[in-house]
Amino acid sequence: MKRLFGGILLGVGILIALVSGLCTLWGIGTALTATHEAAVYSSIFIFAGLIQLTLGIGLIIGGRALWKSGTPPKDDGR
Repeated sequence: MKRLFGGILLGVGILIALVSGLCTLWGIGTALTATHEAAVYSSIFIFAGLIQLTLGIGLIIGGRALWKSGTPPKDDGR
């Protein structure tokens, strides 16, 4: 059950990190190439994207930890 929940957290975390990471990259690109007014609006997108990117990375780390803790111990043949 830990592996199932860990896998779900891992998948959701990857999707959140991917989408918000792409949004953050778009915001950075817009901020670098746009006028001052557009750069101010882009900074809002960057800030919001970084919060969700951090959340996604946290879900990935937590899901990976749950996935590994649900693995049965290996039998060394003794």
